[in-house]
Amino acid sequence: MNYYFLGIGGIGMSALARYFHQQGHQVSGYDRTATPLTRELEQEGISIHYEDNPSLLPPSIDLAVYTPAIPSTSQEFIALSQRGIPLIKRAQALGEITQGKKCIAVAGSHGKTTTSTLIAHLLHHSGFGCTAFLGGISKNFGSNLVVSPTSDYIVVEADEYDRSFLQLHPHYAVITSTDADHLDIYGTHQQLMDAYIQFANQVSPDGHLFLKQGTFLQADGSPYLDLDHHHHHAPEPAHADHHHASSAPHLHLPHEAVSTYTVRGIEADFYAINVRAYGGNLFFDLRTPQGVFFDLELRSTALFNVENAVAAAAVVLTLGLNEHQLRDGLKTFDGVRRRFDYRIREKELVYIDDYAHHPAEIRSTIESVRYLYPGKRLVGIFQPHLYSRTRDLADQFASVLQLLDEVVMLPIYPAREAPLPGVTSSMLLRKIPSLSKYLCTPEQALELVPALCPDVVLTLGAGNIDQLVPQLESTLRDQLL
Repeated sequence: MNYYFLGIGGIGMSALARYFHQQGHQVSGYDRTATPLTRELEQEGISIHYEDNPSLLPPSIDLAVYTPAIPSTSQEFIALSQRGIPLIKRAQALGEITQGKKCIAVAGSHGKTTTSTLIAHLLHHSGFGCTAFLGGISKNFGSNLVVSPTSDYIVVEADEYDRSFLQLHPHYAVITSTDADHLDIYGTHQQLMDAYIQFANQVSPDGHLFLKQGTFLQADGSPYLDLDHHHHHAPEPAHADHHHASSAPHLHLPHEAVSTYTVRGIEADFYAINVRAYGGNLFFDLRTPQGVFFDLELRSTALFNVENAVAAAAVVLTLGLNEHQLRDGLKTFDGVRRRFDYRIREKELVYIDDYAHHPAEIRSTIESVRYLYPGKRLVGIFQPHLYSRTRDLADQFASVLQLLDEVVMLPIYPAREAPLPGVTSSMLLRKIPSLSKYLCTPEQALELVPALCPDVVLTLGAGNIDQLVPQLESTLRDQLL
């Protein structure tokens, strides 16, 4: 088969391209700009061009896969449609690959990349094996794709953007959080919640759903399903729905097929207690239905990853891993590139790069740094991602960024959006009450940041700030000498 990828450099797209290529198919594609990832794909033998030009399309294409980020004005997209070539979204391709396999899907507005990568690492490391399509580059695998020829398990990150996760009918599913995000697609938080519940209802009846405790709450704070009172009841018949106070969809999974997990509560089925930091690593005890596992270790990682580790542990223990396999797997997990990613870890300077681009994520990243490095001078460089998100969440961004000692702000990264009048990085900067704030280009940041004499440097954002990271790392390293 000849596969063509429109937007092949995207993290989810490149994993699919790699998969089809490894299966022996012809794979080629287009993307706007060359990146380290597209160069890796080219080295693997996938041909890529960087100009939206229909004359560069390969002569024979059996199937074209496109990302929702490709505008409908794309010349190649139009040409492919006119030629009558089947065009499917990335999520549909993923849905088809996972059919008939035991799919483990991780959804949620935060934590899904680390949780899915950790599940893949635990299964692989223990010899269970799995194929995995990851939303980030695993530092253990050096890739966003893991292929096992023998295992029936497929781990995927289920993206709620564009409702694409509704293409999946997983055997096991994790929902890590349901914060309001992507409201450009959903309109309201309620509609986003409805989509998550629809996703949960697509879990196979003999499968299992792992929910972060307190995830499914209605606007008035009442749960969509009362887990505690479902023990002895058959599911309500469909016509009983008019008894509910709201017409929102409800979860139809049997009670036994749902487990909850958390870090801070003891009501859940799986929870972490006694979390502590020692030498930059984290330790915790894990309560499970099978008993307590003491002193589990996670190396050089953020506080919030304890919760992701609890979710991953809940899944693999349910699949049959034992305590030794879990303990060894957690300890050997190196994390994901750009997710609380240590670039420099010296006594006099620490540099961590992180993908956080939503105020809740930025807050937990900064809180983790403060927890691991109390009393240190923290300089953060932030690149806002999307005009719409910057406009919608400006006040929240301003309040979390003031937790830094020095704020260095880069211009907004537009991604798929046209500019919005009045929405700029300086608009955001003005809202931050602190005086230690700067607006500059990435090039200027290379000179500014070392001059601020940081103890800990943090780069934050989901745009092309990743291209600044290696340069900043080497500039800061030169200073250490």
